Amino acid sequence: PMYPRYFGLIEKPFAIAPNPRYLYMSELHREAMAHLLYCISSEGCIILLSGDVGTGKTTVCRSLVDQLPETTDIAMILNPKLTIMDLFKTICEELKIPINEAEPTVKTYVDLLNVYLLNAHARGRNTALIIDEAQNLDIEILEQLRLLTNLETNTNKLLQIVLIGQPELRQILAAPQLSQINQRVTTRYHLGPLQLAEIDNYIHHRIAIAGGNTRNALFSKSAIRYVAKFSQGIPRV
Repeated sequence: PMYPRYFGLIEKPFAIAPNPRYLYMSELHREAMAHLLYCISSEGCIILLSGDVGTGKTTVCRSLVDQLPETTDIAMILNPKLTIMDLFKTICEELKIPINEAEPTVKTYVDLLNVYLLNAHARGRNTALIIDEAQNLDIEILEQLRLLTNLETNTNKLLQIVLIGQPELRQILAAPQLSQINQRVTTRYHLGPLQLAEIDNYIHHRIAIAGGNTRNALFSKSAIRYVAKFSQGIPRV
């Protein structure tokens, strides 16, 4: 493309696709990543990562998957607008659990998942279910996720569940009818907008990843202040 060549870049630095290569780890993002990695690898039950639209939740999620230990098996749900049956089918497909019944029920899936998790735990493996855009989950699905947290040994939860969503996810979980699942959220982290100094670093970080020379300032200080004012610190904007 013409404009990357003109500015001495290899590729476009500000595409909005959630590319982990371009993830700028602000202090908030580093803390969120550290919390997620620790909780998935320890005794977390349900882990909640929320943030405004465009703050980098999905990019953090994809970077998280790359950083998890090799001993962690992951089921990733990117489209949570599913029925209960579809949800369990997708989880089993993600974990490569074979389904031998012609017409499996929810109990079939849960029983197979429980056997899988017990075997994985015995082999020293950890299993995580990561659900993006979790604010779109039906209440019935959230209740089923709570039941999945009952899968355990005498000392260990067998499945770590990570819910990633917009701020309304916190409000949904605070509803009285969801008090049981809300009580099982062991870690909560919220990604807010970037501050002015972080916006400066964010812009130069993406230019550097795209092959640019950061010593040749493509944005003046006043331009960066304008970007900060216009975007309100939301990276996607």
